[in-house]
Amino acid sequence: MRTFDIVVPVKAVDFDELSIQEQNLVEIARDATYRSYAPYSHFRVGAAILLENGEIVAGSNQENVAFPSGTCAERTACFYAHSQYPDVAFKAIAIAARGIDELPVASPVAPCGACRQSLLEYEMLAGHDVKVFLIGRKEIFTLPSIKSLLPLAFTEF
Repeated sequence: MRTFDIVVPVKAVDFDELSIQEQNLVEIARDATYRSYAPYSHFRVGAAILLENGEIVAGSNQENVAFPSGTCAERTACFYAHSQYPDVAFKAIAIAARGIDELPVASPVAPCGACRQSLLEYEMLAGHDVKVFLIGRKEIFTLPSIKSLLPLAFTEF
């Protein structure tokens, strides 16, 4: 038997420590939370994906009374990005949320498992790491890749 640890590198940074391009990505993700349709959970999520060509595509969670027919912000953004720019690789993704009090969440939130697996497919398609920004009210977590969100991912097809 063998035991090992899986270590995920996470940096906690302030908004002003980000580059201008990264700050813009974060702001677009925050803004996308206002386009969320969340009449059931009242938890509003926005995601913004920076593409290699400089374009930024945003998405928000869209709920439906016929649960689970809605979709998360991350999958809304990645599916739209790839449908509009099928030959352009993802470079980074930022994810923001507002709670039932309508305020930005205090601590950064991470994607659900389905979104992690979906995003990982686009990172694999890109052929390089896609940087991740998880946005909280006071700090932003940065991770080097989507794979770092799902270290024991299903990657064999």
